[in-house]
Amino acid sequence: MGSKRHTIALFGGTFDPVHFGHLRMALELRQALGFDEMRLVPSHRPKHRETPGVSAGHRRQMLALALEGCDELQLDERELNRPGPTFTVDTLEELRGELGEAVSISFCMGLDSLLTLPNWHRWDQLLKLAHLVVVTRPGWKVPKEGEVAELLNWHRGAMADLHSESRGRLVVREQTLLPISATHIRRLIASGRSPRFLLPAAVLQYIEDNQLYRKAAEGGR
Repeated sequence: MGSKRHTIALFGGTFDPVHFGHLRMALELRQALGFDEMRLVPSHRPKHRETPGVSAGHRRQMLALALEGCDELQLDERELNRPGPTFTVDTLEELRGELGEAVSISFCMGLDSLLTLPNWHRWDQLLKLAHLVVVTRPGWKVPKEGEVAELLNWHRGAMADLHSESRGRLVVREQTLLPISATHIRRLIASGRSPRFLLPAAVLQYIEDNQLYRKAAEGGR
């Protein structure tokens, strides 16, 4: 086992809009796994998900408002500044190029994302660039066969590996998640109901000031 490295974790998503479920998961991961940095990375145009309901600029501003006063979480805008579809492997290649080989990089995802990993662009390159941290609800089961199971068998690691190695491990972390959905928040707003207490007050105020997510059929403006 090598010496302790500087550790950076990335938590990506559309954040459409950002809510307490996103923020609490990121904060708990940073504290539980001892990352030196936890960066939230809003995607520009995710390849495997529906087009976000509002523009990248609005989603970036909502996330910036949510992170005000929280030194433990940072905003990383690199995917918003890159045209075209958002691919995680491109983000990890770019960051690895900036930081070199000594820094430990971890990309955090939910179990649902892990199960679709073989559909990701150049997915077989991800562990050559970073660790993967998979967050599961207590009691959830990881697959026992197939490509994802094989990946787990070959690369399954422990928390200590995230600090001693720069990349290459897949760490599964059980964590109680807040049952909050961005889809549900958008539907509440579109139907004229309040999503208060599901997301930061500053984010809700921004949504109201800019009349976001109001038109259910059009997905907001």
